[in-house]
Amino acid sequence: MQHRMKTHQLTAEQISRLLRECLVGCLATVGIDNTPYVTPVHFVYTDGDIYFHGLPKGQKISNIQVNPDISFNIYKMDGLLLDADGKPCDTNTEYQSVIAQGKAEIVSDIDRKRKVLNAIVDKYTPQYSGCQVPDNMVKGTAVVAVRITQLTGKYWN
Repeated sequence: MQHRMKTHQLTAEQISRLLRECLVGCLATVGIDNTPYVTPVHFVYTDGDIYFHGLPKGQKISNIQVNPDISFNIYKMDGLLLDADGKPCDTNTEYQSVIAQGKAEIVSDIDRKRKVLNAIVDKYTPQYSGCQVPDNMVKGTAVVAVRITQLTGKYWN
């Protein structure tokens, strides 16, 4: 484990807060030919799982169907920490980051999909909270659940 990972770990509460507040995460999947594929996704963190939605077909869905093992990253950069002596190589970054490993599963249960889609609406467009998501949208949208198997967070300031 890197020295910073040992000395600058986020607490479980800090990790949870960052997962609730960050707007975009990067999902890494692996294709049938073992080629990595990284996709930025809007997501929600609820009940200890990460959820995202999208079209029911495409590279990330195909990859998940072949290999459900994923990695997921969020990152919040608070600013640059410039060296007091003006050395560019000693510039650092103030940040918080979370890396999750897990198993992705395409959600088929309509009620669970609706719950997740409502949570996504609440997070990204709260002005539409409480509006009914039409049945055809629920059925035609892929919702993916990530069961987290490993979760780490670190910071630097």
